[in-house]
Amino acid sequence: MKKVVFVFMFVLSVIVLSGCKSSPFAQYDNAATVLKLELKRTSQSWDGAPLPDYLKGKPELVVMRYIFPVGSRLPWHHHPVINYGILHQGELTIVGVDGKKQVVYAGEAVVEMVGSVHCGMNTGDKPVVLDMFYLSQKGMPLAVQHPEIPMK
Repeated sequence: MKKVVFVFMFVLSVIVLSGCKSSPFAQYDNAATVLKLELKRTSQSWDGAPLPDYLKGKPELVVMRYIFPVGSRLPWHHHPVINYGILHQGELTIVGVDGKKQVVYAGEAVVEMVGSVHCGMNTGDKPVVLDMFYLSQKGMPLAVQHPEIPMK
């Protein structure tokens, strides 16, 4: 019992002394029932283009977590498959090769462009943490790079 109390007090003191910030999900700490929150429902990507039909055949679902350091940028690329994500931290700006822009903030969902060339960049002051969900098939790339397009 003394060991449990000691460990508890140690952990509590580390939290207090470190000035630990609250969780981004702290608003749900006192929920009394199961909450179902729809973050996004759409048939269009962020730029308004209609999403393509699903692929035919056996699906492969892929979940990726991306970490963008402050000021970082992905190269120009396009996705051959439908994908969407949730931004957990930071500020992500997505720019289409046509100049259209979308800024996504922590807590927001984004539906990516399919077949259209774009890039993403961290335009905030902390690392971006982004989980993306791809509706793919075995052997298909999640993204196709376009190094021939110069970065602006």
